[in-house]
Amino acid sequence: MRYQGSEAYKLDGAERRRERRQAKSAPSFEVVSGGGLDARARAGVSPEFVARVRTVLIVAAALIALGMARVALSSATVTLLSANSELSAQVEETESLNEQLRIQRSALLSNSRISRIATQNYGMILTNDYVTVDLDADPAEEAAQPSDGDAAQTTDVAAPQADLS
Repeated sequence: MRYQGSEAYKLDGAERRRERRQAKSAPSFEVVSGGGLDARARAGVSPEFVARVRTVLIVAAALIALGMARVALSSATVTLLSANSELSAQVEETESLNEQLRIQRSALLSNSRISRIATQNYGMILTNDYVTVDLDADPAEEAAQPSDGDAAQTTDVAAPQADLS
């Protein structure tokens, strides 16, 4: 004889069933909000990385600006040195020309050369007589003197002129 339902229940079996039901209803993986590859991709770049990139860019810009300033100063120096060299060459050329012109002027102003040209080319002779004209004379005295050309060229007060040769 058998009585239905008279059988004893296993108490730990009910707990296992409850655990199975809970295990079946719970997903097989755990969901953590904000974690994972997708969340990292959506989050973007960390602020520390951005700060480091900014620092590197600022240092690079400063080095580039410093290099450009150095190149500009170097090119300006080269330009000025080139201009200075050209001016020095011009000064030396001008000094040489000045010296040549002084020598030529000295040769052209020679009294013996001028006398030789005057006597040989133009037939001029050096005279020992000269006429003195007094510019401070009174106009009344001039009127009293004869006005013809022969009387004006008197050689009363003749003194020998210094020889220029």
